[in-house]
Amino acid sequence: MTISRLLRACLGATVALTCVLTGPVPAAALPDDGAAPQLTAAQRKVLLDATRRFRDPRRAKAAGYLSTDDCVPGMGHHWTHPGHAADTAIDPVLPEILLYVPDRNGTPVLAGLEYFKADADGSLKTSGDRPTLFGHRFDGPMAGHELPPGIAPMPVHYDLHVWLYQHNPVGELATENPRITCR
Repeated sequence: MTISRLLRACLGATVALTCVLTGPVPAAALPDDGAAPQLTAAQRKVLLDATRRFRDPRRAKAAGYLSTDDCVPGMGHHWTHPGHAADTAIDPVLPEILLYVPDRNGTPVLAGLEYFKADADGSLKTSGDRPTLFGHRFDGPMAGHELPPGIAPMPVHYDLHVWLYQHNPVGELATENPRITCR
């Protein structure tokens, strides 16, 4: 499915603006000690148990995730769940976006998760509604990313990437994974 068709499909669910993330995204802030943020073993287990089934892309589609044909360097292909993206709650076991990279045969392989929330007031200058996941602050607020002409603009938002299935040498909660390229 092309980005344009995917976004049009998402418009009916009022979340076209969240379906595809493109362009640069600010890196996650480091904790006070300078170490890259990471999940605990218990937090990682919760996320793995909840999302392991999505290693099979057919199960992700069956669960309502919509795929794109476009790959974002450092992130891969974004498969968005319109219902989760429209919900303002952040639920660790219901990620808004799944991140896939193609294997040698072009089959999508689950690399990570992305949690997303639109900013309540749409201002880049305020962050009173910044969400967290297991105490980890989301990146943002950030401007909406570029979308094809004719598509409703993406709102100011927050997001958090979790590299659960593909190692990220920069950190499991870093925005981009340098090992992911778009071929």
